[in-house]
Amino acid sequence: MAVYKNNQVKRFPLAPVNKDHGDHYEEIASRALSNSINHLNNAYSQKLSGAEGAVEFRDEGVYTYDNKGRRYLDCLGGYGIFNVGHRHPKVINAVKMQLDQVCLHSQELINPWSAHLASQLAAITPGDLQYSFFCNSGSEAVEGAIKLARLYTGKTEIISTKNAYHGVSMGALSATGRDVFRKPFAPLLNGFSHVEYGNIEAMEAAITEKTAAVILEPIQGEGGINVPFEGYLRKVRQLTEKYGILLILDEVQTGMGRTGRMFACEHESVVPDILCLAKALGGGVMPIGAFMSTAKIWKVLEPNPTIHNSTFGGNPLACSAASACIEVLLEEHLPARAALMGNYFMRKLNELKEKYPEHIFDVRGRGLLIGLEFTSQDLREAIQVELFHRGVIVASTLNSNRTFRIEPPLIITESQINFMIDALESVLVDINSGRLAELQEAAECEAEAVAQVSEPGRIDQLVNNFAITLSGPIADAPGGEVTPLAKIRHRRRPTLISKTRKVRSEKVVGQPNLTPVRLSESGEKKKKAAKPNKTGTKKAAGKKDKPKSKALYRAKNRS
Repeated sequence: MAVYKNNQVKRFPLAPVNKDHGDHYEEIASRALSNSINHLNNAYSQKLSGAEGAVEFRDEGVYTYDNKGRRYLDCLGGYGIFNVGHRHPKVINAVKMQLDQVCLHSQELINPWSAHLASQLAAITPGDLQYSFFCNSGSEAVEGAIKLARLYTGKTEIISTKNAYHGVSMGALSATGRDVFRKPFAPLLNGFSHVEYGNIEAMEAAITEKTAAVILEPIQGEGGINVPFEGYLRKVRQLTEKYGILLILDEVQTGMGRTGRMFACEHESVVPDILCLAKALGGGVMPIGAFMSTAKIWKVLEPNPTIHNSTFGGNPLACSAASACIEVLLEEHLPARAALMGNYFMRKLNELKEKYPEHIFDVRGRGLLIGLEFTSQDLREAIQVELFHRGVIVASTLNSNRTFRIEPPLIITESQINFMIDALESVLVDINSGRLAELQEAAECEAEAVAQVSEPGRIDQLVNNFAITLSGPIADAPGGEVTPLAKIRHRRRPTLISKTRKVRSEKVVGQPNLTPVRLSESGEKKKKAAKPNKTGTKKAAGKKDKPKSKALYRAKNRS
């Protein structure tokens, strides 16, 4: 749904479906939910987009579109990968051109695309960071950074922070600071300790003779978008230099212009010994990760360059996308734009915080990495669901259940920010008006219906219902029978209306707006009774007593 001024809620703006995609998309889309449940994870039965039958169809700029033509303002940004926007033309063209030359490298001949990207990164990263190793994800980048730190120092201990998130592979998970992710896979790697984020004294106390490095996020992302006090990174850097240990900065989420600088460490003029990158590095088109370091540290890899390697790391397609991404960031001044738009976004959110203090607990962030914390987890979940229905995508942070992140593409405009703010405020208005109870009741009904998918024999019915949502109105259901789940998927949840309230007709794009006619018990149409007008005489039923001209109408209103 789209939200307009005066908190009026209207239907989603619809986009025409491109028929050039043929029947293949329709076929896989109709099976998307059942295939996800049966072959990815049964938890997809509880996913909001699954319950609503929303299948991703195409993306462009700051928007993503589902299979029914509904447009969503992407304020999640794929958890921070779409810094230059969805399908930026320059990045897309670079990958298309590369497809016509070399897709995956031979491993034996010199790879010019990875060499070029490494030189670009050396030019834009702070200090004397010079060498790069390319991999495929943030977790892989952190794994490589930990191995490099241990190899260079000859020591084994790594200090991380509580609520940190560095990935889910064994080494990266060992550095992650949340037990809910760690305990199921214990025992993890030895030598990892976790101290309070922002506490210099605790970090110094954790340093021993065996400490190889400290690993930090300049801003904790999954921890709830936690911004440390000013000067924290500088003090950590001084601490590591004092004790002769390495500083690893995990900029997988904060890098590539997200916080208003190309790298978040530049806000405090800190140069790490090892830098981890991923997510937005691939321009939102190809997956790629990297860890970088200085020539001095990199020398330990020279005796055996293949001691750490990756088959697909540094492949020409990914490197071409990353090179184009860097060029876009520089040419379009996107880090500076992130700072500007981030300040505007934060100002608007803080205005809502002052207006609704009983709902919004905190607004924090830097650039376009923003965390919005609510007074309870239930409230955050309800607001997140309603924003989805009103055309805005956000997501919670893994380590802070009361907070959702706002990470839109850096190309977002003021008017698009205003759309999100208006949508958020309209939800808060509905909550204050008492509609939250109706919202929760509808959500429970939906959860109960979707939960039936796990029962034997229900999956086929679910698939049929899901196919109905792709093909057209509910009336198209076989035999005219409609299950509760199908009805739920077609329901416009933001327009939950009590039985005593008038139901507004919904206009369908390309069709006339037909107003429902109420029938009497005998089945005949009810006619409105003629009422006397101001002059005491009867007028035709349904006719408004209003001036015939605009001038008289304005004069009447003024009087």
